[in-house]
Amino acid sequence: MQRFFIPGDWIKNNQVVLGGEVVHQIRNVLRLAPDDAITLLDNTGWEYEAIITDIAKDRVEAKVAHKSFSQTEPRTRITLYQAILKKTRFEFALQKCTELGIANFVPILCQRCVAIWNPSNLQRWQQIIREAAEQSQRGRLPTLHKPVNFIDACSRASTNSFVAWEGECDTGIRELLKKELKGGRINKSAINLFIGPEGGFTPQEIEKARGMGVTPLSLGRRVLRAETAGLVAASIIFYELGDLGG
Repeated sequence: MQRFFIPGDWIKNNQVVLGGEVVHQIRNVLRLAPDDAITLLDNTGWEYEAIITDIAKDRVEAKVAHKSFSQTEPRTRITLYQAILKKTRFEFALQKCTELGIANFVPILCQRCVAIWNPSNLQRWQQIIREAAEQSQRGRLPTLHKPVNFIDACSRASTNSFVAWEGECDTGIRELLKKELKGGRINKSAINLFIGPEGGFTPQEIEKARGMGVTPLSLGRRVLRAETAGLVAASIIFYELGDLGG
């Protein structure tokens, strides 16, 4: 069933009036018709199964048939602090990590960032996140924050925070998670994960992060691309905390 994130005030007394881009999707792209079923999400965690009753040029009307709370959101909320990458690489990271279940995205600016931050990217990034969330049957849209400097980000997210770094040889991610869980030092409900740019973090950045309470960890012997490292690390975290694989 096709899913759409919509403003909550479009739903009133089980009657729904859809507008904007959703109308184009229903009418021209999907070519749905009256009596077809769709799923609507108001970004609060609720899902509304609705039946289309009328389709016009600038609006679609529907009636809510059933309401339920989404069961697809991870219990562990991961905030991904992803260094800004070249266009397609950053967009790949946003798309795939949204599908995986990331709760928040914070683009970060690092010493070795090659890509230049452009404010006009935010709108496109939001659209990528929305489409990925709908496709993967998310119950909520991940929040996309404005970019911040890496060191400033570390100072804001010092607790329950980890930075993937290829220079870390002693602390692997699985071993660290098991140790932290056993010692009761990790908050399962909220984890901060830092991923660097194409050239990686500098040793100086890592030392500053460490001094602010951000723990460096290794993702293994092979060096991953910047756009896949976050996906791999978050997958391991979700799995170890019971939010992936059943």
